[in-house]
Amino acid sequence: MSFILAIDDELDMLILIKNILKKNNHKVDIYQNPLDVDHSKLSKYDLILLDVMMPGIDGMSFCKEIRSKVDCPILFLTAKTMEEDIVEGLFIGGDDYITKPFGTEELVARIEAHLRRERRERHTSLNLGEIRFDLSSNEVFVVDKKVPLTKSEYQISELLAKRKGQVFSRDLIYELVFGFDGIGDGSAIAEHIKNIRAKFQKYGENPIETVWGIGYKWK
Repeated sequence: MSFILAIDDELDMLILIKNILKKNNHKVDIYQNPLDVDHSKLSKYDLILLDVMMPGIDGMSFCKEIRSKVDCPILFLTAKTMEEDIVEGLFIGGDDYITKPFGTEELVARIEAHLRRERRERHTSLNLGEIRFDLSSNEVFVVDKKVPLTKSEYQISELLAKRKGQVFSRDLIYELVFGFDGIGDGSAIAEHIKNIRAKFQKYGENPIETVWGIGYKWK
């Protein structure tokens, strides 16, 4: 499942896109006007679909405005097919074009391909299912609900989440988070993990798994 933002001044087009992507288990937020989009929530999206020709602010201008705030792929929706338009869109930060009218299979294939290939180093966010790390503010959310982690708890969670599936011993976690000069030892990590789990469980999540005899990993 991925979080996708679709912006197009044609409501029928937005409804079509949302229905198609919901069938593929994606969550989709739709807007007819880019000016209604809350920039503080842009980092939660895994992909953005952006119509080029819109009244008020066009897709190209909006892409320029938000590109520095998001790491995810931006795909333009456009009836334009001229080469210079495609070049301009890619130059300002777009990743691809989908030309209207498009078929259901093409839309899904393009989106899934970009989601699979997305390997950018995330500078603003890290999305893992319902859990989203805001890397710029050092905050973590379950959907849009902030999980009240302490600084140390956040650092441990981010370390494990960025290396999902990799097992870390308590001593290694302590060393990577607190450094060689930290006061204490790996035994403190067990208590931090306990607190992290309790806080995530309040929101129906339990992302950290114990690997008995070795350490911990993000599921």
